[in-house]
Amino acid sequence: MTANELRAKSSEELEHDLLDRKETLFNLKFRRTLGQLEDTSQFKKVGKDIARIRTILRLRELDTEESL
Repeated sequence: MTANELRAKSSEELEHDLLDRKETLFNLKFRRTLGQLEDTSQFKKVGKDIARIRTILRLRELDTEESL
């Protein structure tokens, strides 16, 4: 998911997406431990998605703090 697509979402949707990505990352780690994971590049993709979401949420948080 691109940063522009994420910026178009509300904060609540981003929080929900963040929880989904964290769950996905946990499942990937679990599958890797069991030896069932073939495509390890998914770790990088999910990790970047998590970072993008957290960055956008933090920028929104800082923007609301500055406006006070």
